[in-house]
Amino acid sequence: MPKVSRYHPALVALHWTLAVLIIAALVFGSIAMVKIPNSDPVKLVALRSHMIAGVSILALMLLRLVVRTLTTHPVPATTGNPVLDRLAWASHRIFYFAVLAMAGSGVFMALQTGLPFIVFNQHGVLPADFWAFPARTVHFVISRALMALIALHVAAAFFHALILRDGLFGRILFGRRVIASAGPTSISERTLSRMQP
Repeated sequence: MPKVSRYHPALVALHWTLAVLIIAALVFGSIAMVKIPNSDPVKLVALRSHMIAGVSILALMLLRLVVRTLTTHPVPATTGNPVLDRLAWASHRIFYFAVLAMAGSGVFMALQTGLPFIVFNQHGVLPADFWAFPARTVHFVISRALMALIALHVAAAFFHALILRDGLFGRILFGRRVIASAGPTSISERTLSRMQP
């Protein structure tokens, strides 16, 4: 099995596109949109943007999972600590699940409250309070969990970049992919392979 020094360019593009969209949706939803009363016509515009972003995130995340499955990626990163390595492995998978669950709960709530017809076709009125629907609580709880996972992900990236200095960050950037027929046999060799441009 050939080994590569970077992720596939399509996966890199999806990673950064999703990073921007997810953070923007979380910030917009938790800081700006939540303060707009449902009786305000501006809420329809805000919900339209939020819903389009949510569906886009769901589609791109599913595409990312397909691309990740079909492409070759670098050898698993290591911190040299088995506990941290297991935490990294688990947090990545929980992150995927949280994003899909966040988008899924949003779609469910939209269908439950008739939002597509209200927001896009101007038929009907918004519910007085979305909190009356259990899906709103689920959406909120997952959003906070997703914020914590993003903070953990960023902290881990800085840990690799500033403490371990192992070149891990370069694997998710655009650049020439070094391909070798046999993988490096030691941690130092894996580090060198990740640092190649």
